[in-house]
Amino acid sequence: MEGFIFFSKSNTEKLPRTPGVYIFKNNKEILYIGKATDLKERIKNHFQQPNYRDNLFLDKVKKIGFLETGSEIGALLLEASLIKKHRPRYNIMWRDDKNYFYVVISKEKPPFVSITHQPKRTLNLTGPFVDGTALKKALRLLRKAFPYYSSKKHPKNQCLWCHLGLCPGPDPDLKQYKKSLKNLTEVLRGKKSSVLEKLRKEMKSASKSQDFEKAARLRDQIRTFERIMENARVLEPITNWQKTQALFKKAVRIKQNISRIEGYDISNIQGQEATGSMVVFINGLPNKSLYRKFKIKIAGKPNDTAMIREVISRRLRHSEWPIPELMLIDGGKAQLNAAIKARKQNAGFKVVGLAKRNNELFIEGEKKPIFLKTLPREVSNIILQIRDESHRFAVAYHHRIRRKNLLS
Repeated sequence: MEGFIFFSKSNTEKLPRTPGVYIFKNNKEILYIGKATDLKERIKNHFQQPNYRDNLFLDKVKKIGFLETGSEIGALLLEASLIKKHRPRYNIMWRDDKNYFYVVISKEKPPFVSITHQPKRTLNLTGPFVDGTALKKALRLLRKAFPYYSSKKHPKNQCLWCHLGLCPGPDPDLKQYKKSLKNLTEVLRGKKSSVLEKLRKEMKSASKSQDFEKAARLRDQIRTFERIMENARVLEPITNWQKTQALFKKAVRIKQNISRIEGYDISNIQGQEATGSMVVFINGLPNKSLYRKFKIKIAGKPNDTAMIREVISRRLRHSEWPIPELMLIDGGKAQLNAAIKARKQNAGFKVVGLAKRNNELFIEGEKKPIFLKTLPREVSNIILQIRDESHRFAVAYHHRIRRKNLLS
């Protein structure tokens, strides 16, 4: 099993507390494959709190293997592909085809996406998936990167999903739409890397031919897709802020209680129509009435650090806006330092920056960054929610300005 780390079942303390897929084996046979948001907790539960199904095979387990996926959606997709490939005895014996879940691309024009329990040879199926709830949430997330229809008929005008950017609209380019559905299908079949490579090649080609509108759309699609695959949680959001806050304070080295967190991001194409966003989370939940957007005044070549500095400076001129306990900047050390310089003498809050490439968290006053995957799940979850929401809000405003300029 390529990439999996195997050990004896007596060494579960060595397991990471991250999302991933695990395998139970005897000496040769794969007995069971599962996924988890917390590998250590889930595997320990099999042995410490076994259900009647666990008792059928736990005494046969000699080795445990695991592979970290970095995200819950990655674990869901990997679990499905491995079960389909290996058909482990104790996965299969509990379920027939009617109990698994499959994603269907219909043959209508235009096609739509649905989930079924009843696989038919004539259908364009992807699966099987074990966890229906997680699959539905994963599809909702992937719909942000690959908008699709979820019913046979579409209204003549834009629907609610259109306004949310999750639907191709009443009159789509069918060729482009089918290409998007093909990418969605390949992702569900575990071919994330090949889809990313195709999108990047298409973006470079559009840029070379000076089709900057298409290049910008593909760039945003790639960023959205990468964030979904690397970071997205498919389980319920955090509900216990008191518990999360205690973990959060320890992670970012803050002594005071955290109520208000502000997230910032920049969106532009080669420095043109640049926008900045400020999103606000109160006690771990977004408060959209407090969001603010900024049209960047700096002109010329793209300069994210200068743009961040401008946005933070302008934000701090608003004395009527409450000061947060924490500012989260979408960017690495350079963006973090720009925000700190913009703050000047303003006290009362700390600044952190989240670098995209390796999800490194740079904390004001600390020399070395922290990898997000090493933090408690509740903390990394809320940080990623804030970062993704600030990105979404910045991109939405950027697109609005571009459309307005194109129509004028």
